[in-house]
This record gives sequence, structure tokens and C-alpha cells, in this order.
Amino acid sequence: MTMPHDYKKLGFMCGLEIHQRLATKEKLFCSCDASISDDKKVLSIMRRQRAVAGELGEVDASTVFESKKDRHFTYNLFKKSSCLVDADEEPPHSLNPEALEAALVISASLNAKIPDEIEVMRKSVVDGSDPGSFQRTMLVGFNGLLEVDGKKVPIPSIFLEEESSGIVTNTSESVEYDLDRFAVPLIEIDTDPVIEHPSQAKSIALQIGLMLRLTGMAQRGIGSIRQDVNVSIRGGARVEIKGFQELDIMDKIIEGEVTRQLSLIEIRDELKSRNAKVGKPMDVTNVFKNTKAKILAQQIAAKGIVIGIRLHKFKGLVGKEIAPDMRLGTEISNYAKMAGVKGIIHSDESMDSYNITKEEIALLSKALEIGPEDAFILVAEALERTEWAAHLAAQRAEMAIDGVPSETRGADSKRLSTRFLRPMPGGSRMYPETDVLPVSIKHLINKTIMAKVDIDSVRKQLLQQIGNKQLAEQMLWSKELQLYNAITSKTKANAAVAALILLDKFKELNRNGVRTESIPVDVIFYIFTLYANDSITKVGIGEILSTSPKDKDAVDIAIKEKKLERISGIKLRKLLKEFKGNDKGALMREIMLTHKYNVDGEELNTLIK
Repeated sequence: MTMPHDYKKLGFMCGLEIHQRLATKEKLFCSCDASISDDKKVLSIMRRQRAVAGELGEVDASTVFESKKDRHFTYNLFKKSSCLVDADEEPPHSLNPEALEAALVISASLNAKIPDEIEVMRKSVVDGSDPGSFQRTMLVGFNGLLEVDGKKVPIPSIFLEEESSGIVTNTSESVEYDLDRFAVPLIEIDTDPVIEHPSQAKSIALQIGLMLRLTGMAQRGIGSIRQDVNVSIRGGARVEIKGFQELDIMDKIIEGEVTRQLSLIEIRDELKSRNAKVGKPMDVTNVFKNTKAKILAQQIAAKGIVIGIRLHKFKGLVGKEIAPDMRLGTEISNYAKMAGVKGIIHSDESMDSYNITKEEIALLSKALEIGPEDAFILVAEALERTEWAAHLAAQRAEMAIDGVPSETRGADSKRLSTRFLRPMPGGSRMYPETDVLPVSIKHLINKTIMAKVDIDSVRKQLLQQIGNKQLAEQMLWSKELQLYNAITSKTKANAAVAALILLDKFKELNRNGVRTESIPVDVIFYIFTLYANDSITKVGIGEILSTSPKDKDAVDIAIKEKKLERISGIKLRKLLKEFKGNDKGALMREIMLTHKYNVDGEELNTLIK
């Protein structure tokens, strides 16, 4: 792979945060269903949230930023999967022992040290995703180590915590959440920033994901695992990129973020050489009182205002591209949008496209004292929103003079880059949970160490069972591995046949419209038991599965209607006598042509020989 940057020369630093929902029956601090299945909504409540000081007496910058949005939040509660604990109307129950044990097994699998006692903490969260404005979290492992392709990756911390609520709708004034997902047990695994290049980040994320699956304790499905990436380069800043859902493009998005930081460093150097400055926001509504610019006229008519900001010596740099379809102006606009405005107008854009006249530009230049090397920003909206939006826009413009701001950003799969979400959180948002007693886990340590997962051992075991290296490796990474293990242990079916059916036949059936995941597991066990008992053939398994049977009776009916009963032993010998010819190959082909669903090819070949 050809890498677009010399990452070592750039001082590239990168670490991962892996978040994985655990497959427990109940939530972390109550007995509600944690499976996030279809459930009936029974109640909605509305809340507002504000920032509070953490354990150190300071208010975290990210929580202040979120609380200033002044939005209200609606929470939907469900019959089986949410309760008063979720709504923060009842104290939490005891810590879920199933979730704790799973978290400790994962910690042991990452060679982490396990504390003697679990202390539950609260983490301030005021974006509405947690109804009580905090998330419960606890350290369950530290100083771990993972080896990937010969590279040792330190795992400084592993946390067990509550999953956030699921967003239903999101506007500048309100957000609606479902609480069926909230407080489902979640494991967070952090790595040290030792990753050397983007493709290595993807490899390590895949390896951690594989380890989680091999424990058998991780939920499956879209959204059940999320990867956050911390990235910085020399002269840049640490940026947390959240929300990776597609690992296939993780390396491309990290590359895009590095390119963005390099571009911002170039802009910083140019601004410093120009001695650039950012002026104070000024009300320039009078300049546009008779404007034909629709975007401004609408806000003025609605009793809004227009605020202008002079960007001294910024000309040509606000419109400079820093990533695909992204400019410094985009970054400034994204900050302003956090106040609920639609965006900004800046002078590196075409004023004709907004219907802003030369006369208005002249009046604006006079009001803001704009010189020939300067740029400007315009923000228009209701009074309170515009003032805060202008403050945020000016703040982001000032950050450009310093270089790369430390931020939390979202993964942008379309641009293969990142987008601004909020300021980087710090340690000020942590404080003790007074409603949950510390939990002693000394009695669990030996048990969890015995249950820990070793990827290489599982790989060797699969190769021994299946006998084919490529097929064994496919099964190791397959989402069907748990089902494979259950089939081979409960039905005594041939391991290679089970692997082929799950890896190839399942894929073929799903392409043809058969939803294999809808076939009950006990029915799949029954089909493989019939195969192990020589009642059906390997080909017959696929034919039965193609009918998508819902119970054992449906399997028996399919066998009878499709005439799939296996012909074996004495019956096969009798069948062989009915065919004439001395050519063994021709004899084999003729019998398999007419009895392909009933005769096992290997058995027939052995008998003919």
C-alpha cells in the first residue's frame, strides 16, 4: 500500500477507543431487557440539562458548549426495555453481575490488570444522550497489552459503562431519544497512541473486534460496536474522531484528517506572517435594511439581526480548501451552526450569488473598517442565536491563527474526512457515583482468567477441526463463528461441512432472498443432527435451509416433499447394482446426476473404488 504521507516524519500519533455493547439479558443497573428488540412505547418525558462542576470543582468545556445550545430533550420509554432508573427517577439497582463478569473476561483477554474493587463514577454528559445528564462508568482493567502483526499495543484502560440513548430526531431546538438502548452494558477499550499509520489503526481495530466476538459476550448488528480514533501530528493538535461504523474506510478518514491538519498548519503560518487579527462582532443590520439578498432579508423581516466580523489580513484564506469539499470557511461555519444558525457568508465567496451589491459591500467595509487585504464574515438570525453564533465564528477564526484546535469531530464517510462536533472533553466532567456501593471482585479474578480468549489458540483449534487453513481463517473472522461452535459441539456434525454451509451456503441463500438469520437456532441444530446421523446429505442441508423452516416439523415436511432422505449403506449398494458400466467415473456421474440430493459423493466414491 502506498501511503500519501510520511507519517513518521509528520510526528503522527494515533490511538483507538473501541466501544462494544455486551450481550447481556439485563441492563447495567436495572432488570430491563437489554436486547433492544421491538418494544411498545408507553411514555415520553421532557427535560432540559445544564453543565455542573466535576470532582475537581471545574466545569468541563465540552459540557458548557452543549448546555449553551439551550435545547430541550424528549425521552421515549418502553414497556420491557426502559424504566424509572433509566429516566433518573429511581436510584440505580445493583451492578449487573453478568455484565461485570463479561467485562472482566475481556480485560483478562487483553492481558490487563484487574482492580481489587470496582468504583462507579459519573461522567457529565449534557448533549441529552443521558437523561440524568451523566453516564455511569467504572474502570475494570488497566495496563493491558495486545500484539498485532508483531506490534505490541499497550491498553492503558478498559471501562464498563452505560450505553447512550438512541437519537430519533435532532434539530437546533430539540432532540428526541429512545431509552430502549440507554444503559445497555458497554465496554470501552482504550489503546496508547502508538499507532504508526492509518492502515495499522484499521488492523488493530479489527483485531480487538475479533477478540470481542471470540468471547461470545459481544452484541452483534449495526451500531453494536463503534470505534473512536485520536489523531495528532507535530504542530497540530489531538483530535478525537467519533462514530466510525465502516472499518473499510477508517484509514482513508484518518488520512483525510492528517491532510486537514497539514492544511490548517499552512494557513496558520501564512496568517502569522501577515500578522492577522480577528475584529469584534458588530451589528451591521442597517447596512442591509433594503437588501435584495434573500438570506439576509428574511432574517431582518423576522426581526433578526445581521452581525459582521472583520478578519484582518485573512483575504483568500477563508476560502482555501483544507480537505475535499471543505474550506476554512466551512470550519468557521460549522462552529456558528452550533448556535442554531444555518451558516455564515464570507468574503471569499461570490457576493453576486447572494445578491449582495457592491454598494452594500462598500457600506459594510466602512462599518467594519475592512481593508484590501481583509476578509469578513456575516451571520444573520434571531438576536440571541446570532450573537452566540458570531462569538463562535470569531472564536474559530482566532483559532486559525493558532493552528489546529483540539476538538471532538465526527467521521465523514462522504468526504473521507472529519466534521466538527464539539470541543474536546477533559477530566473535569468526572465525579463519584454516590448511589452505588463499591464492588469487590477478588472472588471473580481466577474465574475470568480461566475464561480469557487467546486468538492464536482459537485459530489453531479451528485449523485442527476443519483441516483447511483458508476455510479455518474465514471461520475465525466470520460472524457465524458462534453458531459454528454450537453446531460442532451439540450435533457432532463434520466440522468442515458445517463451516462450508455457514460460510458459503448461507451467503448464497441470503443472495437469493432467504434470510438465514430468521431460521431458529434449534432448527439449524436439528438439521445438522440429521446430517450427523446420516439421515440427509450435505447437499440436502442446503435444500432444507432454502425453505426457511421455522420448526422441526417444517424440516421433516421439506425432507418428505423434496425427497431428501439419504441413501446410504446397504441401500446405496443395491442402488449401485441398478447401474451398468465399467467406467467408474461415468458411473459416479450418472448416479450423482439422478440422486444428488440423496447420495453422499464421498461415500459413493469409496464404494465404487
